[in-house]
Amino acid sequence: MNPLTANLPIAESFLIQQDWAAYTPDQHSVWAELVRRRMPQLEEHACEEYLQGFQQIGLREDSIPDLAEVNKRLGPRTGWNATPVSGFLPPDAFFEMLAARQFPTTTWLRKRESLEYTPEPDIFHDVFGHVPMHAHPVFADFLQQYGRVCAGLMHDKDKLERMGRLFWFTVEFGVIRQKGTIKLYGSGLISSHGESTNVINRTDEGGPEIRDFDLDAVLNQQFLVSEMQKVLYAVESFDQIYEAAREAEHRLA
Repeated sequence: MNPLTANLPIAESFLIQQDWAAYTPDQHSVWAELVRRRMPQLEEHACEEYLQGFQQIGLREDSIPDLAEVNKRLGPRTGWNATPVSGFLPPDAFFEMLAARQFPTTTWLRKRESLEYTPEPDIFHDVFGHVPMHAHPVFADFLQQYGRVCAGLMHDKDKLERMGRLFWFTVEFGVIRQKGTIKLYGSGLISSHGESTNVINRTDEGGPEIRDFDLDAVLNQQFLVSEMQKVLYAVESFDQIYEAAREAEHRLA
């Protein structure tokens, strides 16, 4: 039994092995094109922690990540692992994995004709978009805390929906102020050129309103998955979202 996944009774049936050798040269080429499209913008507009994490976990431009190799670098840093799964997980399995510092990671890669967008998360979104942030200790603690809180709220749909908004405006569409400017850290921004450009080039006439992060506002902020974001919440540090997850536990438990 794998000791890393032995404590995942709900998620166990969704766990798979990544067959890295099965990826084709064309798939590695698609990965390389996706990375080349994103990195010039991210080198200027992603947060420092994302860019550091990209290097720390050994991501490469020219080949799809071997999750076993990623985890050899990631695990010793924060105890997190990118754990291969078969696809979308039900909420209880997803939260169980986060609480155990196992990030559910899909292993399929979008087709070349879908470079701009895929409706379901693929390995590019999951690893390129999410996993570099898991190398940052405070963000790593926040994500585990988030999973623990949500795992304890499975009985209450309304409270889970509110916690989902915290995830959306941090993990998926989070921004942070660094050196006097807005930087990106949410995976939905990191992995999407269109969403990132919408934030970076915002004007009075277009793009999202950037508000100061406020837990009450975030827990009550509705959003649509199907359109560009109209409101985002900027944090000053990642300690802020860790404390927000702890405060949410007190409020919603």
